[in-house]
Amino acid sequence: MPLTALIIDDESLSRQELLYLLQSVDGVDVVAQGSNGIEAVELVRTHKPDVVFLDVQMPGLDGFAVLKKLIDKKMGLPQIVFATAFDQYAVRAFEVNAVDYLLKPFDRKRVLKTIEKVRARIASHAAHAIQGGQELDAPTTDTRLEELLRLVETRTLAARPQTSKVIVRAQGRLLLVDQKDICFISIEGGSIRVVTRGVEGQSNCRTLEELMEQLDTEAFWRAHRSYIVNIQHIREVVPWFKSSFQLRMDDAKKTEVPVSRAQTKRLRELFNL
Repeated sequence: MPLTALIIDDESLSRQELLYLLQSVDGVDVVAQGSNGIEAVELVRTHKPDVVFLDVQMPGLDGFAVLKKLIDKKMGLPQIVFATAFDQYAVRAFEVNAVDYLLKPFDRKRVLKTIEKVRARIASHAAHAIQGGQELDAPTTDTRLEELLRLVETRTLAARPQTSKVIVRAQGRLLLVDQKDICFISIEGGSIRVVTRGVEGQSNCRTLEELMEQLDTEAFWRAHRSYIVNIQHIREVVPWFKSSFQLRMDDAKKTEVPVSRAQTKRLRELFNL
């Protein structure tokens, strides 16, 4: 039987590169591809693949968040291979928990080795199932992945900025604004605008990605390539044309923020639409 696989990566070139390499391997059938974490969960549910090649860094629902959802939903977990350009800490975490990973850019020899490891792991699980159980000293894939998630969450909490303030330039002054008071952030012509109910000014950050690193990811969401919104300040979800949506914020101007098509599923998930 061929090994069924999913490729989940928000970068089209990375998906194409990995697809090309996997298609050169005998007995591997890539049954579907996805570009974000929400698609990943649905594709795993639909296809029940043997292995998922899962990008770690994706907007909205990243690779670790996808993994957490699969575990929380108690879905049968496929073999997980993380595709990552992460630092050495994360790589060591993968190795400690015997979870395989591929470093970007992909290498054909490494892909072949990974496929061999996946086949061996599946065969081992099948043999244990036939014998009526698993070895006591061999943690299950679920356990290894849960341990990895705990490591990553611990590191994320440690790395999270200790300050809840953001510097905003307004009226010739540098103001310290509480993150909880920020309604939304936008970028236009290279200038980043930060809007609260009472203050509107500019950030010194060069990109939204740079500013996003300072924000609480539980509260702030990249709804569009040009907008970050504070979920707590969304006043209304407004249906728009062709099944799209806009967000009416609770700032003084009741600004309407577009939701990109790529983030529409995330919106539905957030508010059970």
